[in-house]
Amino acid sequence: MTTKTVTIPKISCEHCTNTIEQEIAELEGINSVITNKNEKTATIDWNETTIKWEQIAALLEEIGFPAN
Repeated sequence: MTTKTVTIPKISCEHCTNTIEQEIAELEGINSVITNKNEKTATIDWNETTIKWEQIAALLEEIGFPAN
């Protein structure tokens, strides 16, 4: 398993965090997604053999929440 915490500057409310958590959790190979509205971060844990970070980052970009 791989875990990464990224900053997502566009997080501004609970709706933002819920959207990120729901969309990322739908990807195969995702174990957990924990967002923090106040810190504007997302901690994502995934199975590297099933999905690569580039795919996760691409989905974040697609839904309007690019990660730094």
